[in-house]
Amino acid sequence: MTKKELRAAMRGRNLGMAPAERAEASRRIFGRVGRLEAFGAARTVGVFCSLRDEPDTAEALVRWSAVKRIVVPRVEGDAMRFYRYDPQTLRPGAFGIAEPGPEAQACDPSEIDLVIVPGTAFTSAGVRCGRGRGYYDKYLAQPGVHAVKVGVCFAHQLVGELPAEPHDVAMDYLITD
Repeated sequence: MTKKELRAAMRGRNLGMAPAERAEASRRIFGRVGRLEAFGAARTVGVFCSLRDEPDTAEALVRWSAVKRIVVPRVEGDAMRFYRYDPQTLRPGAFGIAEPGPEAQACDPSEIDLVIVPGTAFTSAGVRCGRGRGYYDKYLAQPGVHAVKVGVCFAHQLVGELPAEPHDVAMDYLITD
């Protein structure tokens, strides 16, 4: 299966989940993330704003922002940057993803202790297949990025192997439901 075919198959399976099933799976995923020692030690955590075919981050964003400095990504051209999470500043951005608006406070990559990364598919070794544009790989490969990388996905997105490209950044942890 090509990466394009894999992306289409996983998107279909994810969108085929019943809303209650997706919500419960998302709660399990982010509950497990919250129990990681690395999460407990982190002061600043990068979290994505989810699309309909990804584990739902809405509940985790609200809960974690009460106890951690949470930052969320914004796509700027061919790059991605993280900004302080403030639900009041979120607006639809690139690809329909909720993003911080222009008034949001930028976060230097070196300040992020742990980053939660979505993906289309993962292997148990932490190899990740994203959506194909390379935003996370470019971001995580920057000098000064020292964040613990936590890939999150539904259990059916875990695959035996994926073709890894030289620029692909592997995850330190992989959490499923």
